Amino acid sequence: MKTRYIAAASALLLVVGGAAQAQQMELKIGHTLNPSSHYHKAAEKFKEVVEARTNGDITVSLFPQSQLGGEVKMLQSARLGAVDLVVTSSAPLENTVPEMAILSLPYLFDNLDEADKVLQGDAGRHFLDYMEPRGLVGLTFLSAIERSVYTSKKPIKTVADIGNLKLRVMQSPSYVAAYEAFGAQPTPMAYSEVYLALQNGVVDGAENSPDTFVMDRMTEVTKYLNMTKAHYMPSLMVMSKVRFDALSDEQKAIVADAAKEAAQASISTFRSTYTESLDKVKEANVEIVETDRAEFAKAAQAVWPSIVANTPDGEKNLKVIEDAKAK
Repeated sequence: MKTRYIAAASALLLVVGGAAQAQQMELKIGHTLNPSSHYHKAAEKFKEVVEARTNGDITVSLFPQSQLGGEVKMLQSARLGAVDLVVTSSAPLENTVPEMAILSLPYLFDNLDEADKVLQGDAGRHFLDYMEPRGLVGLTFLSAIERSVYTSKKPIKTVADIGNLKLRVMQSPSYVAAYEAFGAQPTPMAYSEVYLALQNGVVDGAENSPDTFVMDRMTEVTKYLNMTKAHYMPSLMVMSKVRFDALSDEQKAIVADAAKEAAQASISTFRSTYTESLDKVKEANVEIVETDRAEFAKAAQAVWPSIVANTPDGEKNLKVIEDAKAK
């Protein structure tokens, strides 16, 4: 009898232990940027909140600098449930969520404050809601990213100066169209390839934010940071719908709250590193060039009609943004 009791108790412990083990979950977050970037600070905040509020039932592992692939690859993997979360810019989402292309209109926002205000409000949620039918859950927009062109051959002061320069751009049809309108030769490629492409003269320049320009040592292979500021590109945190649906309601709420805190961490980090980065650009003997942005904005208007017309819900979603800007 005693032996049977011990055996039954042992079996019960195995069942309970197995159930407890089944509740453990690891979430992997991938992104393409440096561990000092606002992407990584957002991921760290997400990890901190999720692990604390689930008492360690969910652990979060971070994979910066394209360890899980480029943004396009990670997003496709997330749709399949092979990658749990991705911190990404909006442009690589356009092939999967074509409505996002409106956010890639050049000179859509006047400044960083305006972009963040719109994206952190109801308009931002409107765009995030497009993702779920495509196998993704848009958790939150992070900081908008002010992007300018950096070059190795010559400075860019006017639209004429950018003519025929071969520039790496985001893997986005809208970015390609914008830089064609400026007269450049846009060359989409994964971000992990950009440094060597500049070093080997495959491209004459690229476009990105000043903080990333410095963190990823692009100052070593370029001479000019041209303040074109053509895009205040949204960044966001996206989760695999397969993985999100596997969470309990309580865990989903924790993930949503953690994403909100991650957004604030991203916004504050981007703003602080932006200012610091411009000082480091000067220290690296890279010339900061003030570009005639009014001339660039005028040239950009030529490509707006085609981007809007070729984007699902284009007119409607442009109005969503313009209405939010006016508030």
